[in-house]
This record gives sequence, C-alpha cells and structure tokens, in this order.
Amino acid sequence: MADFVDLRSDTVTRPTAGMREAMATAEVGDDVYGEDPTVNALEAEAAALFGHEAALFAPSGSMTNQIALQLLVSPGDEVLADADAHVVTYEIGAAAAYGGISSRTWPAVGADVDPEQVARMIRPDGYFAVPTRAIAVEQTYGRGGGVIPLATLRELRGVADDAGVATHCDGARIWHAHVADGVPLVEYGRLFDTLSVCLSKGLGAPVGSLVVGSAEKIERARMIRKRMGGGMRQAGILAAAGRYALAHHIDRLADDHARAARLAEAVAPFGVLASPVRTNIVALDLTKHDLDARALAAAARAEGVLVSVLGPRTARLVTHLGLDDADIDRAVAALPRALAAA
Repeated sequence: MADFVDLRSDTVTRPTAGMREAMATAEVGDDVYGEDPTVNALEAEAAALFGHEAALFAPSGSMTNQIALQLLVSPGDEVLADADAHVVTYEIGAAAAYGGISSRTWPAVGADVDPEQVARMIRPDGYFAVPTRAIAVEQTYGRGGGVIPLATLRELRGVADDAGVATHCDGARIWHAHVADGVPLVEYGRLFDTLSVCLSKGLGAPVGSLVVGSAEKIERARMIRKRMGGGMRQAGILAAAGRYALAHHIDRLADDHARAARLAEAVAPFGVLASPVRTNIVALDLTKHDLDARALAAAARAEGVLVSVLGPRTARLVTHLGLDDADIDRAVAALPRALAAA
C-alpha cells in the first residue's frame, strides 16, 4: 500500500522509529503473573491519566469494551447505547455471546445524544422486564468523528446516577476529543465507571487497548481477560509501544485534525459532508447525489487514494500518524476527481 494515500482508518499506521526503539529495549516479564514491569507501568500511567485506580492492558478495544460491559452488566440484564455504537454493532454480538448481555439502542445520532431520551429508556427491576444496568457512549463517535460535549456527558452521568445504573465510555478515540475540546482526560474519567481506551488507532501503537476503572473492577477484569484468551506473557514489548504513544503522540493529533479539515474543504463543494469535521474523521453521505460508495472507492483508488466504505451510500476518510502534508495534498487533488467520476 506504499503507493497509496491510505485514508481507510487510523489503524493502518506503522510504529515510528522511536516507538520501535522503545519496544526493542523494553524490560519484560510474565504479565499473566503480573510480573511484566513495562505492562505494569503502562497500566498505572493510563489509570492516572483518567483519575482511576487501575487499568488492564489487553490485545484489542473490542476485548476491553466487552470486559467492561461484563463488569457492569450481569447476564440477562441490558446495556443502552447508540444504534451505531461499536459495542453493539461492530463487535459481532460479543456482549450477548460472551456476557449474556442484552442491548437496546436509541436512534443513531452520533454525538448529538439526548440525555432525556436515554432517561426514558431506562428500565427498573420488576415485572419480568430486562433491567437496565449500564449506559454506553462512544467518544469520539467512530462513524463520524463527532465529539459528545462535556455538558451532555455530565447530564448522562446525572441520569445514570438518578437511576442507579453504571456508565461506560468506549474511548477508542477519546484522545481526539481531549485535543479537540481541551477537556482534561481526568474530567472524562470521573464521568464513567469504566473506560476502554485504544492505543492502536490515533496514537499509532501496533497493538493494544486498556480497560480503566476501580481497583476492584480491574481485579475482576483480569479474570475475564484470561477467560476470553487475552492473557499475554512478555507483553512489555507491546506495552512499550503504548507508553511511547502516550508520551509522544497525543498532542500531535491536532495535526490530524487540521489535515482532516483540509480534506473536508476539498469535498465540501460536492455536498457530501455528513457532519461538521471536528477531529480526524471525515464522514461522507452520498445519498443526496445518489452516489455509490463502492464506485467512489474504486474511483479514488484509481487516483491513488484509499477510502473506507461503511454502507451503500456512506464512506469515511480518516487522517492519522502515517500521513503527512504531501499525502494530504495528493488526496485533496484526487478526491474531487473521484467524486466527479463516481
């Protein structure tokens, strides 16, 4: 893919030279025994960033999301989420398959969550109804990159507290929200009982996510991780990449945001922007012009640009660590031609 400008996802990055050096020199031990010092340091650093007691390193964000849901929701009970939320739409039914967890969704609205609507959905115990145990939100919103405002998240926390239910944040790209809105990570942390935060999307690590929460929850999480096959041995080699990412790759996300804004400006005349661009994701709604997303992807590929197809009339462009200004120049020139050809 070296000849292409790859805008499919921020998961396509490769470790930087500094990250590779950190991995090569990492001190390691057996993490299943809790003896890998680099993993332990990563977990402590991540927990501190969000103001929580503990964190647990795992291979993927899907695993840390599902661990968190199992911590909060017992088998047979339910979690509420957006209809397009990753935890219920893009994890192949894991909540039901592994946790026996039911889910119910509000309409897909991206970052425009209505706390009052969520409050009306909460079911209490009794009458043989499925009781609500948790509310899950995605920050940022993966399909469009939208940032849920801090005020909305505070309202949702109030709704949860009033109903006696827990809150979970799928924070795969919470780093982007932090940079875009200037909200301290610890401020996000205090609004959620558990968070799942990803190191291999915007931060550019090759592997890994963390579930963040209380010490008691993370002790239970360690058992769930093992049950799900997520226990790793000398995982410090991977954790070192995560530590490097936390130290060096958060502030630079502003560059990705600026480059995404340039892409949005290039395609805006075609009337295909699905929503305002706030972070590193440019969501394209091709419905108005009856454009086929696969046709657009093929036309863009012929121009040397790779885009992600999310549906028959939906596409997505994502900027990331692996792109520079020259790549964006190429994409800015190519995408209008691809849209015209599609």
